Amino acid sequence: MFKKYRILKWSIISILSIVLSLFIFGWWFMGLLPSSENRKDITITQASDLPYLSKNTIPKRGKILAIVTSTAIMGNTDKSTGYELTELSRAYYVFQANGFEVDIASPLGGEPPVVIDDEDMGLYDFAFLNDREAQYKVKHTIPVDNVNSELYEAVFFVGGKGAMFDFPENASIQSIVRNLYQSDKVIGAVCHGPAALVNVTLDTGRPLLKDKKVSGFTNDEELLLISDAKNIFPFLLQDKLEAQGGVFNEGTMYLENISQENNLVTGQNPWSTWKLAETMISQLGYTPKYREITAEENAVKVLKIYEEEGSDEAKELMNRIISIEKKPMDRILIAKHGIIAAMQGKIGKFFSLVGLTSDAKNISEGMRN
Repeated sequence: MFKKYRILKWSIISILSIVLSLFIFGWWFMGLLPSSENRKDITITQASDLPYLSKNTIPKRGKILAIVTSTAIMGNTDKSTGYELTELSRAYYVFQANGFEVDIASPLGGEPPVVIDDEDMGLYDFAFLNDREAQYKVKHTIPVDNVNSELYEAVFFVGGKGAMFDFPENASIQSIVRNLYQSDKVIGAVCHGPAALVNVTLDTGRPLLKDKKVSGFTNDEELLLISDAKNIFPFLLQDKLEAQGGVFNEGTMYLENISQENNLVTGQNPWSTWKLAETMISQLGYTPKYREITAEENAVKVLKIYEEEGSDEAKELMNRIISIEKKPMDRILIAKHGIIAAMQGKIGKFFSLVGLTSDAKNISEGMRN
């Protein structure tokens, strides 16, 4: 009896110790993230506040069509979906800053459903929400059946899981892609946006994607977030792109990665949007206008070096960006990748990325002191 009591006692002590340790670690981990107290309120940002848009404006060069999903619910589930706001807003302003007027269309027309992830919102995204002209366009989208593709120099398919349901079988979308591609105009798509390309056949009878390098949301990215994705979606995007003859270019999970085959430009995930949109501008024959790189993009640079070369090299790059170049660093994104590593059971990588997050905080605070 006494032995059982002693075992129970030490079991309780062990559990309490683990809980306390987790609490202390969680408290310390949250302390690595920027405090909201001293942060500027970016929710009120206007397009006119952004030098990229308001200074050194470029004369009109033509029009680009952005297409978003009209799907609000994922298949037979009760899970809401729509287009990803950050993927539209950032590309929209790249196109606009580089002299292109942007029209927005959707399969059904009117106001499409939107996904807004508060943690990913930045200056450009809030500026888009506060932009009357942009909001009018996105709330009154053109039905794709009514689109005259001859008016546009390029089409850009915005991601969002809803695209998996209403892009692939849409005959008007297929016609827009085929007509523009065969006219040597530019086709762009990011994240789930490449679902628009999977059933496009050229006038030669050859699938558009046949033997072309292509990127899109990967199976690993999809299944980590939605374990039953195979039962929810009509297909997994990576599988379908490969089945249609595409040569799938898979980059690191949740980091920037694009593919280009002449006038076909595709991106893996939301973090690929900036580079994809500017690559489209280059393919249209123009040098992209100078733009201050965002804190998120700087964090992506560090994370890519971490994946390719290791933590020491990543810390060295981070120190150079923050201390020497005096550029902002989004350490929340670095911390998120630590959490992703933990979700994958990669505990060593989790602690390594937590250490990198801590380094980012120390370097930033050292600059202020």
